Amino acid sequence: MQHTRLNAYSIMWLFVFFDLPVTTKKERKQATRFRKDLMKEGFSMMQWSVYTRHCASRESAEVHEKRIKSFVPEKGQVTILRITDKQYGNMVNLWGSRSQPLEEAPQQLELF
Repeated sequence: MQHTRLNAYSIMWLFVFFDLPVTTKKERKQATRFRKDLMKEGFSMMQWSVYTRHCASRESAEVHEKRIKSFVPEKGQVTILRITDKQYGNMVNLWGSRSQPLEEAPQQLELF
């Protein structure tokens, strides 16, 4: 039996950046639906039009990418970025001139 340990290079974070038109009622409805679908998939809003999600593996990240692609609105731009947990841990957040630490990553349960 092969045992694979989780590490900071196999755990992934997905970022979804989007710029969707909201000039008509239909476009606003589609943009709202897209944000709600992201939240149903477990994404959290980092900033307006930037959502993030923790994925336990590359395979999990690929599954979520496919789901996102299935509900992208007809118009606008959606960008998906996949980074490792190690890269995510190097992120620096600034509020005004003060640096704030990142929230702790979700704890992983490892079964033997």
